[in-house]
Amino acid sequence: MTVVAYALAVVLNLFILFIGARFLLQPYAAAAGYGIPATTDRAYLEIKGLRDATFGIVGLTLLAFAGADAAAWFMLAVAVAPLGDTVIVLRHGGRKAVAFGVHFATAVVVLISAGLLFAV
Repeated sequence: MTVVAYALAVVLNLFILFIGARFLLQPYAAAAGYGIPATTDRAYLEIKGLRDATFGIVGLTLLAFAGADAAAWFMLAVAVAPLGDTVIVLRHGGRKAVAFGVHFATAVVVLISAGLLFAV
């Protein structure tokens, strides 16, 4: 179970780091994938990219240097972000399939990851 818990947490943190990099490098394409095509200033998209990249870096750092308990608490706390993303996509006319199939599903997987890390 330890290998699964750590592997899932590493994959999730690398994935959010990738999403952050995509928002920094290809912000309009990333926004479309998020579920709401961008019509605003690129700076706001880059802010989201930096936030996501930071989450990934902090999560990987906790896994490497602080252990499973700290990483579990972090994963539990950051599950708020994809839950909030679900609401944002729905409130702004995004597709329900993206809101629930991407963002809500991500929140569920992050919570599962937290649970596995707590169990280690």
